[in-house]
Amino acid sequence: MKIAIASDHGGTRLKDELIAVIKDLGFAYEDFGCNCEGSVDYPDYALPVAEKVAAGEFDRGILVCGTGIGMSIAANKVKGIRCALVHDVFSAKATRQHNDTNMISMGERVIGPGLAGEIVRTWLGEAFEGGRHANRIGKITSYEDTHR
Repeated sequence: MKIAIASDHGGTRLKDELIAVIKDLGFAYEDFGCNCEGSVDYPDYALPVAEKVAAGEFDRGILVCGTGIGMSIAANKVKGIRCALVHDVFSAKATRQHNDTNMISMGERVIGPGLAGEIVRTWLGEAFEGGRHANRIGKITSYEDTHR
């Protein structure tokens, strides 16, 4: 599995912690920034990662900002992206099993590195269940295809 990861200035420390988790799991990754503490605009980091995931260059994407909200909103503007804002392990598991998410977003100011690491481990370890959930994802994809 190949993971794309990025943050804005509000998520750089947590992003670095999550890179260590990705390495520990043995997955390939690419860090799309930011690597600074000065203020930057989160769409400049969320959108390139989402585009790479949507294009199939990466299997999954992880975004971090202060709350995770802005990054998830930006990523979900890219066709083919299903990015969930996740701050607990149950949601990480459910969003893979039921929503077939290909990206998650988290907030450094909301959760700590220990919990964030468990979220990433869970999310990367879960598979989409398909079945009744596939029909629901199909409806979202169909809408996206006809309304963008």
